[in-house]
Amino acid sequence: MTEAAALPGQPRGGVLSGPATARAVNVLAPNASAMTLDGTNTWIVSEPDSELAVVIDPGPDDDGHLQTVVATAEKAGKRVALTLLTHGHPDHAEGAARFAELTGTKVRALDPALRLGDEGLAAGDVIRVGGLEMRVVPTPGHTADSLCFHLPADRAVLTGDTILGRGTTVVAHPDGRLGDYLDSLRRLRSLTVDDGVHTVLPGHGPVLDDAQGAVEFYLAHRAHRLAQVETAVEDGHVSAADVVAQVYADVDRSLWPAAELSVRAQLEYLREHGLI
Repeated sequence: MTEAAALPGQPRGGVLSGPATARAVNVLAPNASAMTLDGTNTWIVSEPDSELAVVIDPGPDDDGHLQTVVATAEKAGKRVALTLLTHGHPDHAEGAARFAELTGTKVRALDPALRLGDEGLAAGDVIRVGGLEMRVVPTPGHTADSLCFHLPADRAVLTGDTILGRGTTVVAHPDGRLGDYLDSLRRLRSLTVDDGVHTVLPGHGPVLDDAQGAVEFYLAHRAHRLAQVETAVEDGHVSAADVVAQVYADVDRSLWPAAELSVRAQLEYLREHGLI
């Protein structure tokens, strides 16, 4: 879900399929919408001199897109050896089973229901394929099973829906929780400060070259929205729908159902902290 026109940093123009860093190539899925922006970014990640690649978020169950991902890897002299999921929303994970058939790969995810194979993903795991190294970063909040993948060699982080390349994301209540989401943003901020991460490779929208700026924007945006929701409740807008109409009046009405999920998460957070 997008609520803002742009993020800090330097978005690399429109979203196109192609190289984003030395190790990451994007194949854009043809599922553009108000919720998915230009479409889902399916990432092919590999060491430049390796014949093996990892695919993150195959995307929707669109055979043409899945075949394009395979063909893109093969054109670069790569064989897909593993499939990873940032979370289970259909625009990221629906095509995973079919993609596993096409590539003969296992699918690793935090949620056991999404896995194909014995291994899942957990905090602290390091993915190693063909010399490539990626570190699993737990980032619940958008959903309970949301993960990011830290790519140290490119000083990049693949963020799924936790940070988008344009606008802001929804906290998908009740599975998503605002307190968890704020903690996850702070965890990502520590990657930018302590580990030198400067590039965001998002699940939707363009690449961002100022990771720290993006995280700080998200934290400030969430604090601003939370204050707005608190004020709306104090003014007598009790139901989530009423709060949306008050706080999200500047947002396209087609996004109000998604905004209501975030508002429900914010109301829950405010109640838990005794603020309303």
